[in-house]
Amino acid sequence: MSSMFGKPRASSERPPQSPLPECNVAILGCRGAGKSALTVKFLTKRFISEYDPNLEDTYSSEELVDQQPVLLKVMDTADQDGPGNCERYLCWASAFLVVYSIDNRKSFEGCQRYLEVLALHARGCQRRCPVLLLGNKLDMEQYRQVLSAEGMSLASRFGCLFHEVSACQDFARVQHVFHEAVREVRRQAEWNLPVRPLFISEERPCPPVATPVALPTHHSLATCTFNTLSTVNYKEIPSVAQAKLVTVKSSRAQSKRKAPTLTLLKGFKIF
Repeated sequence: MSSMFGKPRASSERPPQSPLPECNVAILGCRGAGKSALTVKFLTKRFISEYDPNLEDTYSSEELVDQQPVLLKVMDTADQDGPGNCERYLCWASAFLVVYSIDNRKSFEGCQRYLEVLALHARGCQRRCPVLLLGNKLDMEQYRQVLSAEGMSLASRFGCLFHEVSACQDFARVQHVFHEAVREVRRQAEWNLPVRPLFISEERPCPPVATPVALPTHHSLATCTFNTLSTVNYKEIPSVAQAKLVTVKSSRAQSKRKAPTLTLLKGFKIF
């Protein structure tokens, strides 16, 4: 606890915390699709019906996604008539939400232009950013002009995820979409990690001749010998997937009792 005046006490100073990992999400779509309403719903859990369509800004929120903290930055873009001046978010974002309104087919057709721009950008820079296609205004179901199957088909064609939400009603579903974008970014980062070897083996000199070892007769079992394994012939051991359990009966049982058995892995030999 710091004092009212002066420097904080030395005993209460906290060690500097490491910065949170960041995830930048850009929201794209035609005018009137509800991009700002989705942004405000996610950040404040409230719905706004009136806003400036020409206003573009970036917001930050500390989120806990799958018990892992992340600093989520959201860019609410304000393109007028489709994708234009795309460099400002193509080089900035690590994930994209492409939004259309289910009661406006023109906004759905505009989404295809955004998806084409993102696909060209991914091919040019050799960097794949997750893309989520989002059908908004699910509360306007009675005025629907775009079927869910059409949204799923478009998302499948461009290899992106598909969701339908309502910025007016359901906060949990809106939050799930933003968190899903973070999960996709994390998965993509894991796929891009360099492959490391599982283990490093060392070659050791092996004795020229294996020493035969004799097993004494015990309980009427046949006497057998085997060669001690070395680092040279360890590859001759069958793998677990190929190993099968077999039962071998001794042929030298002296008594009338049932002959004792040896359970071995298939691939070994009895000498």
